[in-house]
Amino acid sequence: MSTVSVPTAEPLPRGDFADANDPPMLLALQREAFQQTQVTTLDDRLADLEKLRRAIKRNAQRIAAVINSDFGNRSRQETLLAEIWPVLVAIRHTKKHLAEWMKPKKVPVALELRGGRAHILHQPVGVVGIMSPWNYPFQLAIMPLMAALAAGNRVLLKPSELTPRTSQFLAEFLGKLFALDKVATVLGGPEVGSAFARLPFDHLFFTGSTAVGRLVMQAAAENLTPVTLELGGKTPCILGEDAVLAKAAESIVSGKLLNAGQTCIAPDYVLLPQARCEEFIGLLSKKVKAFYPSLKSNPDYTAIINDHHYQRVRRYLDEAKAKGARLIELNPAQEELTAQERKLAPTLVIEPDEDLALMREEIFAPVLPIKSYGRIEEAVAFVNRRPRPLALYYFGVDRSARDALLRQTVSGGVSVNETLMHILVDDLPFGGIGASGMGAYHGIAGFETFSHRKGVFVQGRFSAARFLRPPFGWLSKAMLKMLISRS
Repeated sequence: MSTVSVPTAEPLPRGDFADANDPPMLLALQREAFQQTQVTTLDDRLADLEKLRRAIKRNAQRIAAVINSDFGNRSRQETLLAEIWPVLVAIRHTKKHLAEWMKPKKVPVALELRGGRAHILHQPVGVVGIMSPWNYPFQLAIMPLMAALAAGNRVLLKPSELTPRTSQFLAEFLGKLFALDKVATVLGGPEVGSAFARLPFDHLFFTGSTAVGRLVMQAAAENLTPVTLELGGKTPCILGEDAVLAKAAESIVSGKLLNAGQTCIAPDYVLLPQARCEEFIGLLSKKVKAFYPSLKSNPDYTAIINDHHYQRVRRYLDEAKAKGARLIELNPAQEELTAQERKLAPTLVIEPDEDLALMREEIFAPVLPIKSYGRIEEAVAFVNRRPRPLALYYFGVDRSARDALLRQTVSGGVSVNETLMHILVDDLPFGGIGASGMGAYHGIAGFETFSHRKGVFVQGRFSAARFLRPPFGWLSKAMLKMLISRS
């Protein structure tokens, strides 16, 4: 397994970091700062975003090295592709559109309210708490943080303890860019995370598992803190009768094996016509060999994050094998992969029983169940019997069949004839529904998530409302009758 030296962190410009890991104190500090300066100008926000953008570009290789050290082996190119580039694109998009997003939005008023006018004013909510996960420890911390800053808020970040080097890097990286009363990072394990979720934030943003998301929402409810939950679930890939199998195989292998399947919107299982199953298996095998001719010493093939998750997936596979599922390990160089290096060969599980753990739980590994169907209605019913997924992928040429399937299924987002790509469209909201989450961000959706949309009515010189106030004479009765008849 290749190793990469981690650059030594530069010392912080202030001496307060060592005593800064006190979430209640930091929350009080940021709330006081927000109260003193509730309005941040467009120029201030743009300056923060530009400062962040420049720092990310300067530290891109260092970020990749730090994340690699947490994973044991994390593809440097995948980190640049999935952690650095999307954040830079999102910052550029936000900077381009922020002035327009911040403008008050005029809304029409009804005829009987003429003489007055109305608009929506976007205001920062205050202090935002962000709890970020381990699978994309930089991107999934910085993307919501960037959106919260664009909306004019203060931010308290709690990154995952499962990527401790990256979390420490985030604390130092952000500590150099922002004063603690604007952005601060809290380090610690589950106990710290539990206490963090109970703080009276003005908004709490959590990315992680559905099980932990439930606990976070319960904790936030103690303070009636609004929450955005970016969770996960079982993302289906549905291949229609007319799917181009070669293209579908290439996209699914690419989407599944990015970060070794440790992606919240990775394809989790495939549904395809029964008659095309064996052909598709062969195409998957060819694509894996083309992308990853070897696995053991290949720096492009990422390891499982830790031994706990490695053993969890091994148990899934052992259970599937014990219950008679057909397992196909795709290991082109036929290398022996050991638990020490935590690399799992891409594995297909053919026609697994629905009660298996890998068909009930999010897999988060390079394991792909494949189930066949007789009619497309069976595939739709299979998806709809389960909790609503964060993403859904459909492969097929016929537009009417595609549109019918999109109408009949519910998911957080969709890519058609491709996997993962919808997350890269800045003007598309990204978020789940039901067990896969609530709320959304990216682009204007992120700005609005961290803003209060205040409705404002401004009365002009003339007001028809005065004719609807006591005492109710003939004129008010006539007007009320007219208004009801028009409604």
